[in-house]
Amino acid sequence: MARSGFHGPLERVSDCCWRIPKSYKPGMRVDGLIYADEPLMEHIRSDAAPEQVANVAFLPGIQHASLAMPDIHWGYGFCIGGVCATDPDEGGVISPGGVGYDINCGVRLVRSDLTESDVRPHLKSLMDELFRNVPAGVGRSGKYSFPPRELKQLMAEGPAYLRRRDLATASDLEHTEAGGCLEGADPDQVSARALERGRAQCGTLGAGNHFLEVQVVDAVFDEPAARSMGLAQGMVCVMIHSGSRGLGYQVCDDALRALRKAPQKYGIELPDRQLVCAPIDSPEGRSYLGAMQAAANFAWCNRQLLMWQARESFERIFGRSWETLKMSLVYDVAHNIAKFERHTIGGGSKRVWVHRKGATRAFPAGHPEVPDAFRSVGQPVLIPGDMGRASWVLVGSQGSMEQT
Repeated sequence: MARSGFHGPLERVSDCCWRIPKSYKPGMRVDGLIYADEPLMEHIRSDAAPEQVANVAFLPGIQHASLAMPDIHWGYGFCIGGVCATDPDEGGVISPGGVGYDINCGVRLVRSDLTESDVRPHLKSLMDELFRNVPAGVGRSGKYSFPPRELKQLMAEGPAYLRRRDLATASDLEHTEAGGCLEGADPDQVSARALERGRAQCGTLGAGNHFLEVQVVDAVFDEPAARSMGLAQGMVCVMIHSGSRGLGYQVCDDALRALRKAPQKYGIELPDRQLVCAPIDSPEGRSYLGAMQAAANFAWCNRQLLMWQARESFERIFGRSWETLKMSLVYDVAHNIAKFERHTIGGGSKRVWVHRKGATRAFPAGHPEVPDAFRSVGQPVLIPGDMGRASWVLVGSQGSMEQT
């Protein structure tokens, strides 16, 4: 498809919501909804990403709408910033394009009791230590290497496996989305090639827009929410952005090949072959889900080890244990994932598979999946900024749960 901008209909629903009506293309099962204000929409219209929002609306079993978040841009099949839920009881499908190549790419925030004035005199030595201790770069291997049997255990259990090796704490697991483990993971569905690529990459950043950044809390707008997370103005934090490395890429690549003929087999008509998919309860769908969830657990272990190495680096520079420095995990949240979740749709409660690609969940206060520490304020939502710009810590609200 030529990427010359979007010329289809966009109906204004509110100041920050726009509709692509399902009448736009025969075959759309639901509307498309884009959440953006007018200035953002001027930019979004110049890209063909809204066409991908409309295309996702063709997927069997899709519920409510094909959704797009404010930073949407062109991606593989789904736009980046795209969200959709499919119901297995209505022939719902799973699509690797709705998760992406970097399965469970996500963001982790670590707080500390250090202040900017504590760190500034040691900044160069700290950065040198982080560069030495935290492997980064294309194809880079790390200091942790797992033979196939151990790697499969790690993918089945997530960071709970690392906890038994004294590389994670109970608090780390509690402050990770889903406890860092999707229980449907099936490492036996992960190819030998993917296992080989991941064997020595757990605990490595990778390249592209992945990063480990030493940050300082510059401003606080909601004191009770900040207190629940242990955050205060002037405090030094560490933010980590990485995913499942070569293992996750290979799982996606393998799935796209394996599912190539699935739409024809199951009578699914698609406007874009990059939306290749299979019914959730089909052999092909179950195989991808097992492998994808195993790769997601690997990614949570990757960020856990990256954090562990960052803690070690701070220990060496400041001569105190990370526990004494109070370098605790605030939260870890994924933004490339598909998960089975319960949502209110059409007035009723449904269990659906939610695809999120370049989009994070934002559960409100009181939700049972929000850790106890944040239950009264809502799930932390971590939004990393561009290099040199501010990152943001938000909280989920009831409105976000109801609309997206």
